Amino acid sequence: MDVSRAACLGALLVLAFLAGVNAHAQQSTECSRNVFCYCVHDDLKKAISARVDEVRARIAAQRAQGKAIGYLSIPISTVAGSYFGVNAKVAARTKERVEDRFGVRSLWLLNTAAKEFSLPGSASGADYMLMWTRILEGEDGLGRDFDVIYFAGPSDFAEFFSFDGRSDLEKLEQYYDGLRKTETGLATVNRTEFRNYYGLRASVSFSLGSHDEWNIVRKINERRKEEKDGQDGFGVARQVALMFNGSSVAPGLFEATTASGNESQCPLPRQTTTEKK
Repeated sequence: MDVSRAACLGALLVLAFLAGVNAHAQQSTECSRNVFCYCVHDDLKKAISARVDEVRARIAAQRAQGKAIGYLSIPISTVAGSYFGVNAKVAARTKERVEDRFGVRSLWLLNTAAKEFSLPGSASGADYMLMWTRILEGEDGLGRDFDVIYFAGPSDFAEFFSFDGRSDLEKLEQYYDGLRKTETGLATVNRTEFRNYYGLRASVSFSLGSHDEWNIVRKINERRKEEKDGQDGFGVARQVALMFNGSSVAPGLFEATTASGNESQCPLPRQTTTEKK
């Protein structure tokens, strides 16, 4: 192959690579029934829709057994000392404990950290939140699939780590050291940050996705309150129940919003000088 042909081939390969990168990087704003908007990857929209359908089918199967349906909101991502592998274990344990509390034949809790509900590895927090928002809201934005939303709090994490009020931060250091031997991914998480996160901050209060979920459910309950005279007759008595840290949420908090997490629209394209004129 001569030099000119090699150069042309190399250029074509670079262009193909860049085209692939640009195609993957294409994003657009998608809004839910209750106008929660996210900047999502276009190439993941089909995967998101398919997963929504799968989760709804799973919920319907549990509802057909006469069960109440719950939704688990819990920190998942590896960030600021938090570690996905640990969060997934805490989520699974929380699901088991909540279902045992209410009765496995009477309540099913959707574990949002379960592997079977994951999106392709390139998915962002916004991609996930578009999926979970659609699942939470349902077809008409009234959240008909859910009876209770369980927001994980410090006690849920404390139970997993067997805290007893004595040297709990030291227990976390020992847990980290033991887990580090088998979880190679934990090397990306600083030991001190791990200890401080799980000992002092582990809760939906420090989760972007959970902030979004709180606002989504608040909006659902607002709409249910307004629908008291409608065909379904929702009203205050049929709002979605909210639990945080194992206890029911006080009435006033049903009306309170929190800071947005992943909710935002894609930035508008930058205008050129000609366009500005």
